[in-house]
Amino acid sequence: MKDLKGFSKIFLIAAIASICGLPLAIMSQNTNSGGDARNFDGVIQRNVRQFMDKGQQIFRFDTFGDEAFWGDNLKLHQAIAGSKFGGVGAGVSPRTALGVGLKVDSEALPSDLIEAIQKGRVNLDDPANTLALLRLNAVVGVTGFFDQRGGIRSIGIQCALCHSTVDDSFAPGIGRRLDGWANRDLNVGAIVGLAPDLSPVINLLGVDDATVRKVLTSWGPGKFDAEVFLDGKAFRDDGKSSATLIPPAFGLAGVNLHTWTGWGSVTHWNAFVANLEMHGKGTFYDPRLNDPAQFPIAARAGLGNVRSDPDLITSKLAALHFYQLAIPAPAAPARPVSREPHSILEMFGSRPAVESGKAVFDGKAKCATCHVAPLFTEPGWNMHTPAEIGIDDFQANRAPDRRYRTAPLKGLWTHLKGGFYHDGRFATLRDVVDHYDGFFKLGLTEQEKSDLVEYLLSL
Repeated sequence: MKDLKGFSKIFLIAAIASICGLPLAIMSQNTNSGGDARNFDGVIQRNVRQFMDKGQQIFRFDTFGDEAFWGDNLKLHQAIAGSKFGGVGAGVSPRTALGVGLKVDSEALPSDLIEAIQKGRVNLDDPANTLALLRLNAVVGVTGFFDQRGGIRSIGIQCALCHSTVDDSFAPGIGRRLDGWANRDLNVGAIVGLAPDLSPVINLLGVDDATVRKVLTSWGPGKFDAEVFLDGKAFRDDGKSSATLIPPAFGLAGVNLHTWTGWGSVTHWNAFVANLEMHGKGTFYDPRLNDPAQFPIAARAGLGNVRSDPDLITSKLAALHFYQLAIPAPAAPARPVSREPHSILEMFGSRPAVESGKAVFDGKAKCATCHVAPLFTEPGWNMHTPAEIGIDDFQANRAPDRRYRTAPLKGLWTHLKGGFYHDGRFATLRDVVDHYDGFFKLGLTEQEKSDLVEYLLSL
């Protein structure tokens, strides 16, 4: 009778598996767990820790094999080393590197080097010391590859190059990492322009060397033009650069579309950048890039369907995504950062102004209609036509949906440098408020505008 009951139980499990379309092996594994849900809770917790550790490592240090482009093709490492160390030209000193916005992780520096820097015994004008920093893996977002004799043979970049900075706790440009913060000091164009061989870029764009260097020079600090490698539109009709501001990569949990013009989810953009912008080796599929009218360069180069073997990117997207979503928007400091404090009250922040600004934000200014707390963007399809927000359509038309994203507002105080909106067209938050006040005919008073700015800085 006991054996019959056992047989009935097995028969019932098999029947359920058959009805649900599940392999019997899977059902058997689940029944062997003893029915204790805490076992799977433990699996989840281990997965969280593994994803966090792996994702951080990928974000900070993984080149996805892009050294084949930046080093082997562009030979950027040769410009960094200089002729004295087997490269070309004068080389790149630490002072020059800091001058173009590269950052140094102070926690990667040994104590004796820290002491030597503090005592002025390190020559910041010697490219040899830049190479030493690369050997220590201390340059944020950049990895040097060295041969057995210590000579640099290639160089690669990581996500952290653009989307991390440091807290300047040791010196300007040197400090503890701040992952997810936009590096608005980084002059990507100037760095790429150091490359001795720009032929891969020249061939892709179909222009001459001088034109490529003109484009790179036009970007300036804190800006990069990802779309120029898709549509070739390096300059706007008014002659200004088409480059857009480097956005922060924090506070993205719960946010739908990513980037200024909503190309896709965070994982879409990670795959896009890793394959098409960093030039790593992986797989990327987006048939929208096959449109020769909107994306002539991408269509000609087949960028809508990229396949590399081995694929060094796809297996890392999940952990990278997990880590990025875990980076919160940093809490605002206790006082406004838009200006120096004029009183003890401002030193600790004017709570009445912030509270009044919140009331304006939620009410008369109608900001909360689109910037819905606590995400401060729309839950769902967070996109708007240029006409809806009162600006031109140039950058929107460079993206598949021809719209602009409602940017999340938390952590605005961390990226005041470079201006606001995708291209920095508004120098200050007050300029943004004035734009909406005029466009929507809100009728805000001077005090309401001032309080609204203080509230935005408090997020």
